Amino acid sequence: MTQQPAPGVDYPGKTLGVVGLVVAIFFNVIGLIISAIAFNQSKKAGYKNTPALVGIIIGAVLFGLGVILWIIAIVAGVAAVNMNSY
Repeated sequence: MTQQPAPGVDYPGKTLGVVGLVVAIFFNVIGLIISAIAFNQSKKAGYKNTPALVGIIIGAVLFGLGVILWIIAIVAGVAAVNMNSY
């Protein structure tokens, strides 16, 4: 009779890091928060969590781009309202 091998050890924050990475693409602020939590859990346990780090980076970059796009939209809207057409 053969015995099944023991399941691999899953380090803390691994699954949450992957979830944070995926969520950061669509909902950047929520993904940024989830990734930060996962990164801190892994850091406390002494493990490196690359998906969480990538989720933090993607969430921050996309959040910054969103802010820039909102500023551009507001400036364009104000310029359109103030434009004189004779």
